[in-house]
Amino acid sequence: MKKLGLYIHIPFCKRKCYYCDFVSFSGKEKLIEQYINSLKQEIKKCKINKEEYQVKTIYFGGGTPSFINSSYITDIIKELKQKFNISENAEITIEINPGTVDEQKLKDYYNAGINRISFGLQTTKSELLKLVGRIHSYSSFLEAYNLARKVGFKNINVDLMIGLPVQTIQDIEEDLERIINLNPEHISVYSLIVEEGTKIEEKIDKKELYLPSEELERKMYWKVKEELEKNGYVHYEISNFAKKGFESKHNLACWNQEEYIGFGLAAHSYINNTRYSNTENLEEYVTVGADAPVRPQTTHEIQTKEDKMKEYMLLGLRKIEGIKISDFKNKFVENPIYLYRESLNKLVIQELIEIDIDNIKLTNKGIDLANLVWEEFV
Repeated sequence: MKKLGLYIHIPFCKRKCYYCDFVSFSGKEKLIEQYINSLKQEIKKCKINKEEYQVKTIYFGGGTPSFINSSYITDIIKELKQKFNISENAEITIEINPGTVDEQKLKDYYNAGINRISFGLQTTKSELLKLVGRIHSYSSFLEAYNLARKVGFKNINVDLMIGLPVQTIQDIEEDLERIINLNPEHISVYSLIVEEGTKIEEKIDKKELYLPSEELERKMYWKVKEELEKNGYVHYEISNFAKKGFESKHNLACWNQEEYIGFGLAAHSYINNTRYSNTENLEEYVTVGADAPVRPQTTHEIQTKEDKMKEYMLLGLRKIEGIKISDFKNKFVENPIYLYRESLNKLVIQELIEIDIDNIKLTNKGIDLANLVWEEFV
């Protein structure tokens, strides 16, 4: 039976963060109920063979899934259980903004079968949170985190951002000390990326905000890596650290090129060698008639074997353990060392990757310059 992941997009927010360019909205609460009804219809109409696929992971992302009423999340999970063959030990994750949950919401999630929470903390510095448009404070995060533990959640991720405006190494050190003391099972670390058309880009262009230098940002990254590894976290992917056994199954499935289906506005899917996405127009999504066979979708790629092999290399080199040569051979009946000899030799000479009898993986220099590595397989 094939493995399958499910992604559910909830595009509503209390307020949009200044750096966010995801398909999400604030001020459109009147469309929430209609949206959930359309989403459940989309799930019902999904053509999937329950005898062929078993769902191993479910991920609620956004937007801010925790912003909407928890009964909607519960209803969606019920719909998924009716439609799909869901593994008894499936990992079910929900993203949470600390400023949008209380104890009852967390209990509802837990009782519905959600077993993993991802908190969007970003930084423990409340003044930095304000600078980037977050709606919560460090104290409200602590309250939500402790409530989650009280309710019974034993698998919690905390997001940390580096490279924020006016952020210093000392800020990162304090962030790390505070987060490590809470002992979450998983920590994701992301660099701020200034996307076109975002509010933070406007503020930077107007000289209202200033970003740390690239050199300082790299120092932040290596400080994070050093401290987390010292405290028992395994660095298993470029941006992710976990206690042993708590790696994100959903994300690992994506990096291992396993199939997934996305439901909701702008949600992406990868199944039967095809990548496609739903419409990004909220009004269009919620007004498609219940009798329509599918939501409006765009096909982005129908992969050839060559496309699939290149993507496997690109995704695999996100993982710190790299690509197992035997896994590549088993999947494609090809030897990646021979197939990509020119690119691999170039990357070895540049000291960006290393190759042994079993694996192809990034060096420390390659981690710093990962985009150069990935470009070889685009």
